[in-house]
Amino acid sequence: MLALAILVLAIWAGMLTLRDGFWRADVTDRAVPPAPQRWPSIVAIVPARDEAAVIAPVIASLIRQDYAGEFRIILVDDSSSDGTAAIARAAAAGSDRLTVMSAAPLASGWTGKLAAVSQGIAAASSGINPPDFLWLTDADIQHAPDTLASLASRAMAEDRVLVSLMARLRCESLAERMLIPAFVFFFQLLYPFAAINRPRRAIAGAAGGCMLVKRDALERAGGIAAIRTALIDDCALAALMKQQGPIWLGLTDRSLSIRPYPRFADVGAMIARSAYAQLGYQPLLLVGTIVGMALVYLAPLVLALAGEGDVRGVGAAAWFLMIVAFWPISRFYRQSPAWGLALPLIAAFYAGATVWSAWQHWRGRGGLWKGRAQAALQ
Repeated sequence: MLALAILVLAIWAGMLTLRDGFWRADVTDRAVPPAPQRWPSIVAIVPARDEAAVIAPVIASLIRQDYAGEFRIILVDDSSSDGTAAIARAAAAGSDRLTVMSAAPLASGWTGKLAAVSQGIAAASSGINPPDFLWLTDADIQHAPDTLASLASRAMAEDRVLVSLMARLRCESLAERMLIPAFVFFFQLLYPFAAINRPRRAIAGAAGGCMLVKRDALERAGGIAAIRTALIDDCALAALMKQQGPIWLGLTDRSLSIRPYPRFADVGAMIARSAYAQLGYQPLLLVGTIVGMALVYLAPLVLALAGEGDVRGVGAAAWFLMIVAFWPISRFYRQSPAWGLALPLIAAFYAGATVWSAWQHWRGRGGLWKGRAQAALQ
C-alpha cells in the first residue's frame, strides 16, 4: 500500500512539474497584440441546427463586432425545424452583415456540423475576393464586441494559421458549478495550451466554439473535407492546421457559451458525446482510462481516509497536490477552491460518462447530437 501511495504522489508531482504547467490556467487572451497595419477580411461561419433558444443573442453579438476590416457572417441552417433561420434574420435586422443559407442534405461520410461548415466556407470563398480568414464559431457562443479584433491582431502579429479561444462555459446550476471547471481542467491536461502554442511541439488542440483560421492555409491542408468524419472536430482541425504553421489556444472571458446544462444528466450527455471517440473507439484504451482515473483521482482519497501511518500521510499529500492543481481553473471560473476536495468524485462522474459513451457507441448511438448518431463514420 505504501508503494501505491508513493506512486500516486509521484504521478501528481510529475503532472504539476512536467506537463507544461497545464494546471495554472494562465494562457489567456487578456493581453492583446498590437493592431495590424491592415485588417484582414474575415467571414464568420455559424453552423446551426435547431438553435432557436440561443441563436438571437449569438447573432446579435456577431453583428456588434467592433472590427475595422471587412467582415461578413454566414449562418448555415442545417435543416432546423424550430425557426432558427428566421430568428437569426430578426436578430440581424438593420445590418447587411448576415447571410443565411440552407445546408444541403447530409452526405454520407460527413458529420452534420462539418458538412454545414464546409458549405459555409465554400460560399464565403466563392467570387474574386475570398476572405483572408474564416471565423468558425458555434451557434451557442456569444462574443464581446472586441473578440474578432483581438483574434485578428494575434493571428497577424504572431503569424498564426489558427487562433482559438476556449469559450467560458456556463457555470450557474449545481451540475455546472461542480462539473464544468473540471471539463476544462481535463482538456488542458490532455492538450496543454503552452505546448500547443509552441511551433516546434507536435501536440495540437483547439476549442471549436471560436476558431479563426487562415483560409489559404486551410485550403492547402485539404479543407474541411480532410476531417469530415471527425467527431472531435476542433482538435482534428488543429492537428491539420499545425502542419501548415503555428497555432494558438487560450482561455478567454470574451467568448461565452450560453447553452445551459441544468442537470447532471445534461453534462453527462455532453461528455459522452465524444469521450469514446477521444479513445479511438478502442475497448482496451477504455479499460486503461478507467483504471488510470481510479489510480490518479480516487486512490489519493481512499488512501488518505482509509490508510494508516505513512500510507495515510502520502495519500493525503497526493490529494493535497490534486487540490492545488485544481485551484487555478476553479478561480478562473469564480468557483470555490473547495471544489478541489471533490475532484475524486468529479473524476468518477467523468469516468462513468466515458463508459456511457462507449455503451452508446456499441448500441449504434454514439456521438448523438440533434437526432444524429455520428460516431465512427466511415
